[in-house]
Amino acid sequence: MATLLKRLLRLRTPLAALGRSVGRREASLGIDPGAAVRVRFAPSPTGFLHLGGLRTALYNYIFAKKHQGSFILRLEDTDQSRLVPGAAENIEDMLEWAGIPPDESPRRGGPAGPYQQSQRLALYAQATEALLKTGAAYPCFCSPQRLELLKKEALRNHQTPRYDNRCRNLSQEQVAQKLAKDPKPAIRFRLEEEAPAFQDLVYGWSRHEVASVEGDPVILKSDGFPTYHLACVVDDHHMGISHVLRGSEWLVSTSKHLLLYQALGWQPPHFAHLPLLLNRDGSKLSKRQGDIFLEHFAAAGFLPEALLDIITNCGSGFAENQMGRTLPELIAQFNLTRITCHSALLDLEKLPEFNRLHLRRLVSSESQRHHLVGQLQALVEEAFGSRLQDRDVLDPAYVERIILLRQGHICRLQDLVSPAYSYLWTRPAVGRAQLGAISEKVDVIAERLLR
Repeated sequence: MATLLKRLLRLRTPLAALGRSVGRREASLGIDPGAAVRVRFAPSPTGFLHLGGLRTALYNYIFAKKHQGSFILRLEDTDQSRLVPGAAENIEDMLEWAGIPPDESPRRGGPAGPYQQSQRLALYAQATEALLKTGAAYPCFCSPQRLELLKKEALRNHQTPRYDNRCRNLSQEQVAQKLAKDPKPAIRFRLEEEAPAFQDLVYGWSRHEVASVEGDPVILKSDGFPTYHLACVVDDHHMGISHVLRGSEWLVSTSKHLLLYQALGWQPPHFAHLPLLLNRDGSKLSKRQGDIFLEHFAAAGFLPEALLDIITNCGSGFAENQMGRTLPELIAQFNLTRITCHSALLDLEKLPEFNRLHLRRLVSSESQRHHLVGQLQALVEEAFGSRLQDRDVLDPAYVERIILLRQGHICRLQDLVSPAYSYLWTRPAVGRAQLGAISEKVDVIAERLLR
């Protein structure tokens, strides 16, 4: 990179030579004629998959299947210091458990791989070189200590922290001198004063003058890893992403991303920013809430169909809200133009009722009921173990009869191994002292029973 920077000091190419500039694009829901629909879910494996991530993935999956397109899983793992062991595998495991497996992913492969950003560093370096060559990017030699002082000073003055663009106007001689001391600087993108307007498929026309409120952002760190802004633009371009459906927290950053597309001479995809999924009281879902992770719901016996149903029922995008919808029904009813800008309020207290509906639907299917029998047998074994004096209670016919009799009365299969239903599987064990407290004639009753 240092050699490249020195060479670029001697040669600058006009921006137009990099590729045709991208004009404003009239966004519409209509799919471009002849173009394949390709969407992506791009989580960071800094934690396990939770309900907010599931909702974003689900909307992408539904949109892809609605238009015979491809759903891609891409792991944004460039922040190596925050990676959680096992998180990458968990994300893909949980998507498969939920019934919305990706068409292309780190595990499945595909024509646009690799699907982990840490394995795509050459592409980011190539894009950075192009931006440096045109002057759209520049090296930054500011130390972490100086940047931290800028941040503290801004906060002390009740201002939004921003980089002061100190390295933006360094002369060629100054850059050469600094490269001799620091051959691996960070690379910043030069924000234009006027950001392009764009039509978001949910929020309508938007423009955010990022240059007036932000300093020039880092796009490539000194360790060679990109920041989110560069990586998502490069990857979406090279993976042929046609539509970006992501959380509304990225709406403001879209103008910055469009400037990058423009500087690189690439056509941007359509953007649709999804309203946030919030708790019932309007507070944000937090990863510190241990009960929002999909593993928690799976272990507690909730069905994936119930989770997909409740997180779409509390939002928008469908003809009407109704309980009990299956994934094929969600795909058939979905229309991106029906998504509103209002946040979706999730009431998890209603989840048991959603689960009851979907459990009854599974019980009504003979093939699905066969799987439920096997699951309940395993639950009984786990719950009662050596206390199963009579192994006949595990007979498939008996277990199936229990399921059929109690459907509609239970919310989860686990309910059937709760203490209230233990009599179905084990003989009652009551001590003589306890029986004596109930009746003085315990010996007479026992004798008659034994006869």
